[in-house]
Amino acid sequence: MKNNMNDKFPIRFFVVTILWSWLFFLPLILNGYGIISINNDILPILTPIIIIIGAFGPTIGVCYSLYTLNGKGAIKEYFKLFLSLKFGWKVWLSIFLILGIPAFLAWIIPEFFGQDRFSSYLPNFFVFPIYIIFCMFLGGGQEEIGWRGYIMPYLEKRYGIIVSPFIFGIIWAIWHIPLWFIPGSTQVYMNFFGFTLLTIGYSYIFEWIIKMSGKRLLSGLVSHGTANAFSALFPFLVMDSNAIQIRFWIYCIFIFIIGIIIVVLRSYKKI
Repeated sequence: MKNNMNDKFPIRFFVVTILWSWLFFLPLILNGYGIISINNDILPILTPIIIIIGAFGPTIGVCYSLYTLNGKGAIKEYFKLFLSLKFGWKVWLSIFLILGIPAFLAWIIPEFFGQDRFSSYLPNFFVFPIYIIFCMFLGGGQEEIGWRGYIMPYLEKRYGIIVSPFIFGIIWAIWHIPLWFIPGSTQVYMNFFGFTLLTIGYSYIFEWIIKMSGKRLLSGLVSHGTANAFSALFPFLVMDSNAIQIRFWIYCIFIFIIGIIIVVLRSYKKI
């Protein structure tokens, strides 16, 4: 489907995406700094709900862009591109191995150096498939409707397969910045540089998975959702502001290195 962006930088997409997300995040930030007051009884429930709604910024951005650039019916046509799950077994296997093995290693390696066993955030393994579905549509995966589905094809066409995911990985990390100022968000416990390595690595990995799936865009949501689900099954983040976060750094470095390996192989047409 044509997006009619021509070669102009898609300013409207990023403006609407950022405004939607950051305006929803703003009340939580203001509450955290004591500028406004949100009832403490409802705050633990309200915080994840607001963060989830804010994470639909890229979806709102693409809907606005499609409607204003392509006219009526463009949004429905676009969402039809997300209906196919026929990725092929190699894609499904790649998603679970490439995203699961680094999470498992980051979770388990510190134990060999005297770190205590870190319990899974999920009650049992059987919850994992359900949690993947949740993460696909409400736990971060929904971002890919705008990210991988709409903006990355434009960036890749303009900047190529090496530079475009790197640029986008930085933009993606910056879009998350307000979450570092919201008490209760997972980003509060993350180092921003490490997180940027993670988003760059994910960008290379997710782009390759979408290409391998035959450009079936739902594979982007599955990849993002699966990555986030693995972070709960094999947690690499300690919810403690005083923690050194060894597991987090191991995971970020693994994902970044895997992403670099993938893009190098892609550039030599090896994969």
